[in-house]
Amino acid sequence: MSHGKSQTQKIKEITGVDPYKCMKCGKCSATCPLFNEMDIKPHQFVSYVLNEDIDALVNSKSLWKCLSCFACIERCPRNVKPGELIDGARQLVVRQRGADYLTPEDIPERLDPELPQQLLVSAFRRYRR
Repeated sequence: MSHGKSQTQKIKEITGVDPYKCMKCGKCSATCPLFNEMDIKPHQFVSYVLNEDIDALVNSKSLWKCLSCFACIERCPRNVKPGELIDGARQLVVRQRGADYLTPEDIPERLDPELPQQLLVSAFRRYRR
């Protein structure tokens, strides 16, 4: 971890999300189309951020399984936005790796055949900016 801001503070800054508003109702996870594929469920992501266990998040399968469909955000009665927290953790990983970590030529050989196409479209939209 670098000096200065903690990884948790960075995620909160990137996302603008207040994880303390979560009341653990589980509606976000119940709505998630990839719930069964995730090792850390959307409602658990909030707890990991609160407990500052960011290393577990960035090393989880869930970080890259999330479709960024934001169904979890739509269902949350407290506007906690677990999908934004997942995206914030992804951005931490991307920033740590650096801008030249991945080139377009590398992508076909790195693709997981199980990867949902919706994830690719969502990632393309988000990261081409």
